[in-house]
Amino acid sequence: MVNSYLVVRIKGQADCPYWATHTMTLLKLDKKYRATILPAKENTLGMLRKVQHYVSWIELDASLAKELIDKKARKGGYQKVTTDDLKKLGFTSSDELGTALAEGKTTLSKLKPLKPWFALSPPRLGFKRSTKRLYGNKGVLGQNKELDAIVRRMI
Repeated sequence: MVNSYLVVRIKGQADCPYWATHTMTLLKLDKKYRATILPAKENTLGMLRKVQHYVSWIELDASLAKELIDKKARKGGYQKVTTDDLKKLGFTSSDELGTALAEGKTTLSKLKPLKPWFALSPPRLGFKRSTKRLYGNKGVLGQNKELDAIVRRMI
């Protein structure tokens, strides 16, 4: 059973219809190459399928969550998150927070000093597949089994 998803916005804001922009705002994906961690619910999956031509997602594992928290998590003022900040949230380390996020026990939006998204860079060496097609049609959009490797190149 899936507990949480890692969602990355692949396409930018230009020529994006209002309904897709609104849905991605609700998902906290305002800009290109933003990533967020969402709990696995029926309405979450429905929203992802609605905007599948603009985003890519994968089931989240704890190691990738820990890596994102260590390198890309930010708090107010765009400052890096320290171990003191994690202790104020009730977690002893980034491993524990990554496991809690991967298991769906907590969400980024409930951890108040943290930003509810991760700002990623474009992938080093580029995308190996088309960014205009779905994963089943030799692209990267939609539910993508290879997204973890792409995100590791984007960190």
